[in-house]
Amino acid sequence: MINMTKEQVIDRLNKAVTYMVFFLISLFVIYPLIYVVSGAFAPTNSIAALNIVPFKDGFTLEHFVDLFTKKSYGRWFLNTLIIAVETSAATVVISSLSAYVFSRFQFRFKKSFLMSLLILQIFPSFVGMIAIYVILLRINGLDTLWGLVLVYVAGNIPYNTWLVKNYMDTVSKSLDEAARIDGASHFRTFWQIIMPIARPIITFLAITSFTAPWMDFIFPKMVLRSPENQTLALGLFGFVTDKKNEFTIFAAGSLLVSIPFVIFFLVSQKTLISSFGGAAVKE
Repeated sequence: MINMTKEQVIDRLNKAVTYMVFFLISLFVIYPLIYVVSGAFAPTNSIAALNIVPFKDGFTLEHFVDLFTKKSYGRWFLNTLIIAVETSAATVVISSLSAYVFSRFQFRFKKSFLMSLLILQIFPSFVGMIAIYVILLRINGLDTLWGLVLVYVAGNIPYNTWLVKNYMDTVSKSLDEAARIDGASHFRTFWQIIMPIARPIITFLAITSFTAPWMDFIFPKMVLRSPENQTLALGLFGFVTDKKNEFTIFAAGSLLVSIPFVIFFLVSQKTLISSFGGAAVKE
Protein backbone atom coordinates (compact mmCIF):
# COMPACT_ATOMS: atom_id res chain seq x y z
CA MET A 1 0.00 0.00 0.00
CA ILE A 2 3.12 2.21 0.35
CA ASN A 3 3.67 2.20 -3.42
CA MET A 4 0.08 3.21 -4.17
CA THR A 5 -0.85 6.67 -5.27
CA LYS A 6 -3.26 8.81 -3.33
CA GLU A 7 -6.01 8.20 -5.88
CA GLN A 8 -5.62 4.42 -5.63
CA VAL A 9 -5.79 4.53 -1.83
CA ILE A 10 -8.97 6.63 -1.94
CA ASP A 11 -10.46 4.29 -4.52
CA ARG A 12 -9.78 1.23 -2.34
CA LEU A 13 -11.21 2.96 0.72
CA ASN A 14 -14.36 3.85 -1.22
CA LYS A 15 -14.74 0.24 -2.33
CA ALA A 16 -14.20 -1.02 1.21
CA VAL A 17 -16.86 1.34 2.59
CA THR A 18 -19.26 0.39 -0.21
CA TYR A 19 -18.79 -3.32 0.44
CA MET A 20 -19.29 -2.80 4.17
CA VAL A 21 -22.51 -0.85 3.62
CA PHE A 22 -23.90 -3.49 1.27
CA PHE A 23 -22.87 -6.23 3.70
CA LEU A 24 -24.78 -4.54 6.53
CA ILE A 25 -27.83 -4.04 4.33
CA SER A 26 -27.72 -7.69 3.26
CA LEU A 27 -27.41 -8.73 6.90
CA PHE A 28 -30.51 -6.76 7.87
CA VAL A 29 -32.44 -8.28 4.96
CA ILE A 30 -31.25 -11.89 5.19
CA TYR A 31 -31.17 -12.32 8.98
CA PRO A 32 -34.99 -12.14 9.47
CA LEU A 33 -35.45 -14.72 6.71
CA ILE A 34 -32.89 -17.06 8.26
CA TYR A 35 -34.49 -16.53 11.67
CA VAL A 36 -37.92 -17.56 10.34
CA VAL A 37 -36.41 -20.63 8.66
CA SER A 38 -34.65 -21.62 11.89
CA GLY A 39 -37.88 -21.09 13.80
CA ALA A 40 -39.69 -23.50 11.49
CA PHE A 41 -37.28 -26.27 12.49
CA ALA A 42 -36.84 -25.29 16.16
CA PRO A 43 -38.24 -27.71 18.77
CA THR A 44 -39.65 -24.82 20.84
CA ASN A 45 -43.10 -23.30 20.33
CA SER A 46 -43.13 -19.56 21.10
CA ILE A 47 -40.92 -16.80 19.74
CA ALA A 48 -39.79 -15.88 23.26
CA ALA A 49 -38.15 -19.29 23.64
CA LEU A 50 -36.16 -19.03 20.40
CA ASN A 51 -32.45 -18.40 20.56
CA ILE A 52 -31.28 -15.24 18.83
CA VAL A 53 -28.65 -17.35 17.03
CA PRO A 54 -30.35 -19.25 14.17
CA PHE A 55 -30.53 -23.06 14.48
CA LYS A 56 -29.03 -22.92 18.01
CA ASP A 57 -32.13 -24.60 19.52
CA GLY A 58 -31.86 -27.80 17.47
CA PHE A 59 -33.68 -29.33 14.53
CA THR A 60 -37.10 -30.99 14.21
CA LEU A 61 -39.80 -31.62 11.58
CA GLU A 62 -42.58 -31.79 14.14
CA HIS A 63 -44.13 -28.47 13.17
CA PHE A 64 -44.50 -29.50 9.53
CA VAL A 65 -46.19 -32.74 10.58
CA ASP A 66 -48.54 -30.84 12.89
CA LEU A 67 -49.62 -28.54 10.07
CA PHE A 68 -51.11 -31.46 8.13
CA THR A 69 -52.20 -33.70 11.03
CA LYS A 70 -53.42 -31.31 13.74
CA LYS A 71 -54.17 -28.23 11.65
CA SER A 72 -56.18 -27.63 8.47
CA TYR A 73 -53.17 -26.40 6.52
CA GLY A 74 -53.85 -28.65 3.53
CA ARG A 75 -57.36 -27.27 3.19
CA TRP A 76 -56.14 -23.69 3.50
CA PHE A 77 -53.53 -24.31 0.82
CA LEU A 78 -56.10 -25.83 -1.55
CA ASN A 79 -58.55 -22.96 -1.02
CA THR A 80 -55.84 -20.38 -1.71
CA LEU A 81 -54.67 -22.24 -4.81
CA ILE A 82 -58.23 -22.43 -6.18
CA ILE A 83 -58.80 -18.71 -5.58
CA ALA A 84 -55.46 -17.69 -7.13
CA VAL A 85 -55.83 -19.91 -10.23
CA GLU A 86 -59.43 -18.90 -10.91
CA THR A 87 -58.62 -15.22 -10.36
CA SER A 88 -55.65 -15.40 -12.72
CA ALA A 89 -57.57 -17.25 -15.45
CA ALA A 90 -60.63 -15.00 -15.29
CA THR A 91 -58.53 -11.83 -15.22
CA VAL A 92 -56.50 -12.89 -18.26
CA VAL A 93 -59.58 -13.81 -20.30
CA ILE A 94 -61.70 -10.76 -19.45
CA SER A 95 -58.90 -8.19 -19.53
CA SER A 96 -57.39 -9.45 -22.80
CA LEU A 97 -60.78 -9.52 -24.57
CA SER A 98 -61.67 -6.07 -23.26
CA ALA A 99 -58.27 -4.71 -24.25
CA TYR A 100 -58.64 -6.11 -27.77
CA VAL A 101 -62.03 -4.42 -28.17
CA PHE A 102 -60.71 -1.06 -26.96
CA SER A 103 -57.54 -1.37 -29.05
CA ARG A 104 -59.02 -2.49 -32.37
CA PHE A 105 -62.61 -1.16 -32.54
CA GLN A 106 -64.10 2.32 -32.75
CA PHE A 107 -67.46 2.92 -31.07
CA ARG A 108 -69.35 5.63 -29.24
CA PHE A 109 -68.28 6.51 -25.70
CA LYS A 110 -65.01 4.60 -26.15
CA LYS A 111 -62.96 7.34 -24.51
CA SER A 112 -65.57 7.71 -21.78
CA PHE A 113 -65.37 4.00 -20.97
CA LEU A 114 -61.58 4.10 -20.88
CA MET A 115 -61.61 7.17 -18.66
CA SER A 116 -64.10 5.45 -16.36
CA LEU A 117 -61.77 2.49 -15.99
CA LEU A 118 -58.91 4.84 -15.16
CA ILE A 119 -60.96 6.75 -12.58
CA LEU A 120 -62.10 3.52 -10.93
CA GLN A 121 -58.48 2.50 -10.51
CA ILE A 122 -57.62 5.72 -8.69
CA PHE A 123 -59.67 4.79 -5.63
CA PRO A 124 -58.26 2.09 -3.31
CA SER A 125 -60.22 -1.15 -3.36
CA PHE A 126 -60.93 -1.10 0.38
CA VAL A 127 -62.89 2.16 -0.04
CA GLY A 128 -65.81 0.12 -1.36
CA MET A 129 -65.61 -2.67 1.19
CA ILE A 130 -69.05 -1.91 2.63
CA ALA A 131 -70.60 -1.90 -0.84
CA ILE A 132 -68.77 -5.13 -1.71
CA TYR A 133 -70.04 -6.75 1.48
CA VAL A 134 -73.65 -5.73 0.74
CA ILE A 135 -73.45 -6.97 -2.87
CA LEU A 136 -72.02 -10.34 -1.83
CA LEU A 137 -74.71 -10.61 0.85
CA ARG A 138 -77.45 -10.00 -1.73
CA ILE A 139 -76.10 -12.60 -4.18
CA ASN A 140 -75.26 -15.15 -1.45
CA GLY A 141 -71.54 -14.77 -2.14
CA LEU A 142 -70.39 -14.38 1.47
CA ASP A 143 -68.33 -17.22 2.89
CA THR A 144 -67.75 -18.68 -0.58
CA LEU A 145 -64.59 -19.01 -2.63
CA TRP A 146 -66.31 -17.85 -5.82
CA GLY A 147 -67.46 -14.68 -4.03
CA LEU A 148 -63.86 -13.83 -3.17
CA VAL A 149 -62.75 -14.61 -6.73
CA LEU A 150 -65.44 -12.24 -7.98
CA VAL A 151 -64.08 -9.46 -5.78
CA TYR A 152 -60.51 -9.97 -7.00
CA VAL A 153 -61.46 -10.17 -10.69
CA ALA A 154 -63.62 -7.04 -10.49
CA GLY A 155 -60.74 -5.16 -8.89
CA ASN A 156 -58.23 -6.41 -11.48
CA ILE A 157 -60.14 -5.51 -14.64
CA PRO A 158 -59.77 -1.69 -14.83
CA TYR A 159 -55.99 -1.39 -14.55
CA ASN A 160 -55.17 -4.61 -16.41
CA THR A 161 -57.44 -3.68 -19.31
CA TRP A 162 -55.49 -0.45 -19.70
CA LEU A 163 -52.21 -2.31 -19.38
CA VAL A 164 -52.96 -4.91 -22.08
CA LYS A 165 -54.68 -2.34 -24.31
CA ASN A 166 -51.59 -0.13 -24.37
CA TYR A 167 -49.47 -3.12 -25.36
CA MET A 168 -51.88 -4.18 -28.11
CA ASP A 169 -51.82 -0.65 -29.50
CA THR A 170 -48.15 -1.21 -30.38
CA VAL A 171 -48.95 -4.30 -32.47
CA SER A 172 -49.18 -3.53 -36.19
CA LYS A 173 -52.76 -3.36 -37.43
CA SER A 174 -51.56 -4.65 -40.80
CA LEU A 175 -51.58 -8.11 -39.20
CA ASP A 176 -55.29 -7.74 -38.50
CA GLU A 177 -55.95 -6.55 -42.04
CA ALA A 178 -54.04 -9.49 -43.52
CA ALA A 179 -56.00 -11.91 -41.37
CA ARG A 180 -59.31 -10.33 -42.38
CA ILE A 181 -58.35 -10.59 -46.05
CA ASP A 182 -57.72 -14.30 -45.53
CA GLY A 183 -61.22 -14.65 -44.09
CA ALA A 184 -60.41 -14.80 -40.39
CA SER A 185 -63.07 -13.66 -37.94
CA HIS A 186 -62.40 -11.13 -35.22
CA PHE A 187 -62.14 -13.84 -32.59
CA ARG A 188 -59.79 -15.92 -34.71
CA THR A 189 -57.64 -12.86 -35.33
CA PHE A 190 -57.56 -12.18 -31.62
CA TRP A 191 -56.76 -15.77 -30.67
CA GLN A 192 -54.27 -16.75 -33.39
CA ILE A 193 -52.64 -13.43 -34.29
CA ILE A 194 -52.83 -10.96 -31.41
CA MET A 195 -52.58 -13.29 -28.43
CA PRO A 196 -49.28 -14.95 -29.47
CA ILE A 197 -47.74 -11.52 -30.03
CA ALA A 198 -49.11 -10.20 -26.74
CA ARG A 199 -47.82 -13.24 -24.84
CA PRO A 200 -45.29 -11.19 -22.80
CA ILE A 201 -47.93 -8.91 -21.30
CA ILE A 202 -50.38 -11.81 -20.90
CA THR A 203 -47.74 -13.78 -19.01
CA PHE A 204 -47.04 -10.80 -16.79
CA LEU A 205 -50.77 -10.36 -16.21
CA ALA A 206 -51.15 -14.02 -15.25
CA ILE A 207 -48.27 -13.77 -12.76
CA THR A 208 -49.51 -10.62 -11.03
CA SER A 209 -53.11 -11.84 -10.95
CA PHE A 210 -51.98 -15.10 -9.35
CA THR A 211 -49.68 -13.59 -6.73
CA ALA A 212 -52.03 -10.81 -5.57
CA PRO A 213 -54.59 -13.04 -3.78
CA TRP A 214 -52.00 -15.58 -2.64
CA MET A 215 -51.33 -13.96 0.74
CA ASP A 216 -54.03 -11.28 0.83
CA PHE A 217 -55.62 -10.91 4.25
CA ILE A 218 -58.12 -8.03 4.15
CA PHE A 219 -60.70 -9.34 1.69
CA PRO A 220 -60.60 -12.98 2.84
CA LYS A 221 -61.15 -11.69 6.39
CA MET A 222 -64.22 -9.80 5.22
CA VAL A 223 -65.71 -12.44 2.91
CA LEU A 224 -64.84 -15.81 4.47
CA ARG A 225 -66.27 -17.02 7.77
CA SER A 226 -66.19 -20.82 7.96
CA PRO A 227 -62.97 -22.56 9.07
CA GLU A 228 -63.13 -24.88 6.05
CA ASN A 229 -63.14 -21.88 3.68
CA GLN A 230 -60.16 -20.09 5.19
CA THR A 231 -57.12 -19.17 3.11
CA LEU A 232 -53.47 -19.45 4.06
CA ALA A 233 -53.28 -15.85 5.27
CA LEU A 234 -56.24 -16.29 7.63
CA GLY A 235 -55.09 -19.67 8.89
CA LEU A 236 -51.49 -18.62 9.52
CA PHE A 237 -52.54 -15.40 11.22
CA GLY A 238 -54.45 -17.47 13.75
CA PHE A 239 -51.14 -18.85 15.06
CA VAL A 240 -49.76 -15.46 16.15
CA THR A 241 -52.72 -13.61 17.65
CA ASP A 242 -52.88 -12.12 21.14
CA LYS A 243 -54.49 -15.38 22.32
CA LYS A 244 -52.00 -17.70 20.62
CA ASN A 245 -48.23 -17.71 20.40
CA GLU A 246 -47.30 -20.52 18.02
CA PHE A 247 -44.62 -18.71 16.08
CA THR A 248 -42.70 -21.82 15.11
CA ILE A 249 -45.76 -23.42 13.50
CA PHE A 250 -46.43 -20.09 11.79
CA ALA A 251 -42.85 -20.08 10.50
CA ALA A 252 -43.20 -23.64 9.19
CA GLY A 253 -46.42 -22.74 7.36
CA SER A 254 -44.86 -19.59 5.92
CA LEU A 255 -41.89 -21.59 4.67
CA LEU A 256 -44.16 -24.06 2.88
CA VAL A 257 -46.09 -21.18 1.33
CA SER A 258 -42.96 -19.64 -0.14
CA ILE A 259 -41.61 -22.80 -1.79
CA PRO A 260 -44.33 -23.38 -4.45
CA PHE A 261 -44.67 -19.61 -4.84
CA VAL A 262 -40.97 -19.19 -5.66
CA ILE A 263 -41.04 -22.18 -8.04
CA PHE A 264 -44.05 -20.73 -9.86
CA PHE A 265 -42.40 -17.33 -10.13
CA LEU A 266 -39.13 -18.73 -11.48
CA VAL A 267 -40.91 -20.82 -14.11
CA SER A 268 -43.11 -17.89 -15.13
CA GLN A 269 -40.14 -15.55 -15.21
CA LYS A 270 -38.35 -17.77 -17.73
CA THR A 271 -41.51 -17.87 -19.83
CA LEU A 272 -41.78 -14.10 -19.65
CA ILE A 273 -38.20 -13.53 -20.74
CA SER A 274 -38.49 -15.98 -23.65
CA SER A 275 -41.78 -14.37 -24.67
CA PHE A 276 -40.21 -10.93 -24.92
CA GLY A 277 -37.57 -12.41 -27.17
CA GLY A 278 -40.16 -13.88 -29.52
CA ALA A 279 -42.32 -10.82 -30.05
CA ALA A 280 -43.46 -10.10 -33.64
CA VAL A 281 -43.63 -7.00 -35.82
CA LYS A 282 -44.75 -3.78 -34.17
CA GLU A 283 -45.37 -0.27 -35.37
